[in-house]
Amino acid sequence: MRNPEKLAGVSWRDDVEIVQGSVGGPLGAAMSDIDVAVYLVHGIGEGADWVERETGDALNFRLAAHEAAVERIIYLGGMGDDASSLSDHLASRHSVGRTLAAGPTPVCELRAAVVIGSGSASFEMLRHLVEVLPVMITPKWVSTRSQPIAISDVLDYLVKVIESPHAFTGVYEIGGPDVVSYAQMMDIYAEEAGLNRRWLIPVPVLSPRLSSHWVGVVTPVPASLARPLVDSLVNEVIVRDTKTVDELGPPQRSLREAIHLALGATSRNDVPTAYTDAELRPFRAYETDPAWAGSTEVFDIREATSSASPDELYAEITSLGGSKGWHRGEWLWRLRGIFDQLQGGPGLRRGRRHPSELGVGDYVDFWRVDELVPGRFVKFHAEMMLPGEAWLEWRIEPTLTGAHVEQRARFKPRGLLGRAYWYGVVPFHSLVFPGLLSGIVDAAEHR
Repeated sequence: MRNPEKLAGVSWRDDVEIVQGSVGGPLGAAMSDIDVAVYLVHGIGEGADWVERETGDALNFRLAAHEAAVERIIYLGGMGDDASSLSDHLASRHSVGRTLAAGPTPVCELRAAVVIGSGSASFEMLRHLVEVLPVMITPKWVSTRSQPIAISDVLDYLVKVIESPHAFTGVYEIGGPDVVSYAQMMDIYAEEAGLNRRWLIPVPVLSPRLSSHWVGVVTPVPASLARPLVDSLVNEVIVRDTKTVDELGPPQRSLREAIHLALGATSRNDVPTAYTDAELRPFRAYETDPAWAGSTEVFDIREATSSASPDELYAEITSLGGSKGWHRGEWLWRLRGIFDQLQGGPGLRRGRRHPSELGVGDYVDFWRVDELVPGRFVKFHAEMMLPGEAWLEWRIEPTLTGAHVEQRARFKPRGLLGRAYWYGVVPFHSLVFPGLLSGIVDAAEHR
């Protein structure tokens, strides 16, 4: 289920009609009066049954498109040779394509390899590995050949097949002009980022499972997502024919140009969408959890009165995290982030999309923005690995001389482990949460 509030801050919000729907549920309203439906959904790593759920969602989408008389479907999938032993990730991408194409609605399947662009999970994995580690012990997959493609070229191909007066059907492999190994890709990234040469030491014993846990520790990509991505790196993903170039034209960006542009977008905080925009289901409780999994909520409540206005306090709260940090006890926040990454969570490495702007659905370190009411209320939901669910909230009330702010940490424990966790970290709350609130008030009063 997509949340329309995530689009509240985008520049093109008023130029389009937004309809909420769920690929696994009713899609009648979303498909109504649609000529071309573009399928960009990917459930990679979202629970043990994500492969089966992807196929089921694609079938539901296909049936809804047929019922609504949609003229054609465009699907962005993953490259790979069907004749070889594909990873679960790539095999699922192909299965989704076959499921969509099995109906009467014409389908054009664009199969891409690694997409190079700020916000792409594969690119962010590459970026953090190269930037963090000057020396890397790497598995054999660093020699696997790939044909990465710039995000701008992916969008260009999508627009071409959408706007074409005739329906493109079948599979089109899209790749950039460069065929490189992952080791070469890392070298080019280091050069474009102005880094010293990175030394790679390949070893034959580092399995994809161990690699994915290492990726989860070093990068903001959680292990649940890193594992299927890393598994796919053993598959060679290169364009095998000239069909795409003959019918849609050649790609416009080299790998080096694509990396250069992605680095520029990241440095300008100009990343409109990212893989982190999707809620990370492995970090959330499920509605199907049994009743005994935990229904009691526990709280840590702090209050303060400030001479700052509600808007000044709100501005300070919505700029927390990332490079700015959390005002007090920074070493404890960092320690909690490291512990979370070791468990396969996002840790603090995600930072935030923009240093001061914030919207519903944005990530802030290991939090996700659940609700924003300008000048009045902010709610973060924890995506760290926890035996339960946690929220951090601020309620702001105007006073005659400024404002009153209540800071509330809420935790809904799951089972006995959840309760043990909460009472185990309570002593650390007294070192973190008072300083967090006083830091917010002090900074707001000095704005």
